Amino acid sequence: MLPRVALLPCLVAIGGLASFAATQGSRAPEPARHWYKGNTHTHTLNSDGDSTPDDVVKWYREHGYNFLVLSDHNFLTSVDGLNAVHGADDKFLVIRGEEVTDRAGDKPIHINGLDLPATVEPQHGATVLDTVQRNIDAIRRAGGTPHVNHPNFGWAITADELRQVERYKLFEIYNGHHAVNNLGGGGVPGMEEVWDRLLSAGKETYGIADDDAHVFKQPGNPDVPGPGRGWVVVRAPRLAPRAIVDALERGEFYATTGVELRDYQVTDTAITITIKETTFSKYRTVFTGKNSRVLKEVTSSPASYTFTGDDTYVRATILESNGRVAWTQPVFKRRPSSQ
Repeated sequence: MLPRVALLPCLVAIGGLASFAATQGSRAPEPARHWYKGNTHTHTLNSDGDSTPDDVVKWYREHGYNFLVLSDHNFLTSVDGLNAVHGADDKFLVIRGEEVTDRAGDKPIHINGLDLPATVEPQHGATVLDTVQRNIDAIRRAGGTPHVNHPNFGWAITADELRQVERYKLFEIYNGHHAVNNLGGGGVPGMEEVWDRLLSAGKETYGIADDDAHVFKQPGNPDVPGPGRGWVVVRAPRLAPRAIVDALERGEFYATTGVELRDYQVTDTAITITIKETTFSKYRTVFTGKNSRVLKEVTSSPASYTFTGDDTYVRATILESNGRVAWTQPVFKRRPSSQ
């Protein structure tokens, strides 16, 4: 079951930007929105994956996903034939993508381009910051939407560098590859701490979870980058490439490694989250604010947080007793600076 977001006769903000309201007076009714499960980072034989695009798409179609972005390294796979075979109206969609793969010295710089109309060549740059910015700008010029991939892979992109990068909204809070250092180490912060540093500095950023799957022929092997480890659930008016990508950029989604939500409501006074609980698991919801400050912890469902006058932003992390996690996007009570 995908979650429901109620339309209330007051401000409802998902990600702090999208506002939804019940019809009042002469105001036109809002279009219906639906929840779609998808993955934005996956590889095939067209770069360094072990399976054909057809087999990769088939895996996600058969495992309950609604959309998939194929994001091979410096290669844009055609999706027309794949959608002709596997696509279905409002059920499943393949979206064009590319992992623009570059280097700055010895640092690997990888930026996904979502819904790209054409291949984007690596742009190169004098520094890490310059290289990241050049590739993001090239993706934007081509008509795609960028998201920054695994900043801690090769310890490539620091929190300070991400803070200075412009014209992006999306980055990976979780990447399912086994060697990307999601949790940080050796004095380098993990991705959740990086996220809070960006948000506390006024950067409007949203956290994606994805697979970065390369290996489909060794199911269950934790030492290879396999599928089904992280995904997003996006709220959009329809299952179409631009509708999905635009919803991601508005922060209308949650990211997860397995925790599912039944209901997610945000009003002008509170956040309320209802978890799709499983029999043998327990859950803890942590509401976090500026500078990683824990605002409230709740061990029951629904979990709610009432805004105070001191809140700059509030986001929630839902932790499951067997290690699965979900992240809701930040709700901004004070608007971030423009990028």
